[in-house]
Amino acid sequence: MNKDKIDKEMIRALAELLDETRLTEIEIEHQGLRVRVARAPGNAAPVLHYAAPAPAAASASAPAPAEGGAAHPGAVPSPMVGTAYLAPEPGAAPFIAVGDAVETGQTLLIIEAMKTMNPITAPRSGKITRILVKDGQPVEFGEPLVVIE
Repeated sequence: MNKDKIDKEMIRALAELLDETRLTEIEIEHQGLRVRVARAPGNAAPVLHYAAPAPAAASASAPAPAEGGAAHPGAVPSPMVGTAYLAPEPGAAPFIAVGDAVETGQTLLIIEAMKTMNPITAPRSGKITRILVKDGQPVEFGEPLVVIE
């Protein structure tokens, strides 16, 4: 990817967003270009990483889509990096279980990011057919969390 084609204003806006929100990293993907702006611990300046999409042959080490449910049209991806929790507090009943019917807007789980608990809600109504994360598991941006059919 030619560095001249990168939208410098977008990168500046992402770096400013890091400052405003005190996040340590932001990653977006748009039209095949992935941009990640991250602040290293103790560093004042954001670090920029960008990459063109990898060819399909290069991702041979990635798990098959059917294994994790990522390719499933009903997969609900993580909107952030953090730690997934399936219940509102330790020892409480989980928000959902396989086989449950859920409604749009219903809380599926919580992702803790930067000591903030963020409810992840159902984007659509349906039936939970798979829960792809375990309680307390670290998750990445875009990682599939559950499958709603």
